[in-house]
Amino acid sequence: MKILALNCGSSSVKYQLYDKSSNKLLAKGSLERIGFVGTFIIHQTKHQKHRLECECSNHKDAINMVFKFLTDEEFGVIKELNEIDAVGHRIVHGGELFSKSVLIDDNVIKAIDNLSSLAPLHNPPNLQGILAMQSLLPNVAQVAVFDTAFHQTMPETAYMYAIPLKWYEKYGVRKYGFHGTSHLYVSRCAAALLHKDIKETNFISLHIGNGVSVTACKGGKSIDTSMGFTPLDGAIMGTRSGSLDPAVPLFMIDKEGFSSEEINTILNKRSGVLGITGRYTDRRDIARVAEEGDKYCQLSMDMEAYRLKKLIGEYHAVLGKIDGIIFTAGVGENSPVARSMVCKGLEHFGIILDDEKNNKAKEESIISKDDSPVKIFMIPTNEEIVIIEDVAAILSGTFDNDDFKYSFEV
Repeated sequence: MKILALNCGSSSVKYQLYDKSSNKLLAKGSLERIGFVGTFIIHQTKHQKHRLECECSNHKDAINMVFKFLTDEEFGVIKELNEIDAVGHRIVHGGELFSKSVLIDDNVIKAIDNLSSLAPLHNPPNLQGILAMQSLLPNVAQVAVFDTAFHQTMPETAYMYAIPLKWYEKYGVRKYGFHGTSHLYVSRCAAALLHKDIKETNFISLHIGNGVSVTACKGGKSIDTSMGFTPLDGAIMGTRSGSLDPAVPLFMIDKEGFSSEEINTILNKRSGVLGITGRYTDRRDIARVAEEGDKYCQLSMDMEAYRLKKLIGEYHAVLGKIDGIIFTAGVGENSPVARSMVCKGLEHFGIILDDEKNNKAKEESIISKDDSPVKIFMIPTNEEIVIIEDVAAILSGTFDNDDFKYSFEV
């Protein structure tokens, strides 16, 4: 069974084609700047990597371009499109309607569309990918995999806000959480590294990229997470502010006359480490310039580590005994400095980093001292494999079982 995983953003399409029968990745890539000048695709197979400029005015054009690369005589991996058996889509927001991945039909499409008000930057392009696939491969099964689904196990005490109840009842204002497929994947990998049943584990998972979220995982389920009603809440991020006093936007509206749209743009796109440094979102640039003595870059690093340290403390209190701290995503996987700054000072919690292991870590590994009561993991995330596993399970009829296990657990 060959499964295509698609992640459609507002101006991009990321993809992986996976042969589930042989458990082999056939190809992966991304197409960027859809609808803009300078559109390009990067397509990678086991032995080759290609970059080509192209013209794509919409997501249908973009997916067509992906198909051309997958079937190309020189660097394609399939001869015909009918070799694709199913397609799995990353959908950012499933609201309270979806607590697991589902086979896409007209009702699911309508629900994703209706939920666009909760994720206006994400759900519409996700939906465009589904509709494009329906047009191009109308007989191929499609599955929706929701970022928010993993967090539907949070209790009311964690997801409800202390606001007028009618806001929740009428508009669905509550904590939803995001990066669910990433937290699911790395928590199960960590359990496998410990040779423990996922149901017997407590982990704190830190997904640190441009977007950042921290999740408390108890027995393989999310019981709390740092992102909230939107991905703006929680930790300091690349361009997002993270948690702040809700009176701050009101104060700035009064002082500067900002509109709600302008405030939304500032908090989502001009804040975070970009707001602090005034120049950078890439943590590598920030670390380099901090070394050169820039006090605001150093402040940015200190603030980000401090906020993450506090979140670890919060979730340690919620979970009680914890088995491990997991670092993942772009920064979490590639920055020994960031991992060290977060872990420093947590030794009294039994979280003891091994500097040598931390500096050498390139693949999934335990980077804590051998005698550390709480293990520290660096695990590269793989959200696409979760999509592929879910698609395969749904089509085989095994996914509805509560004891469904992902093959990467063993």
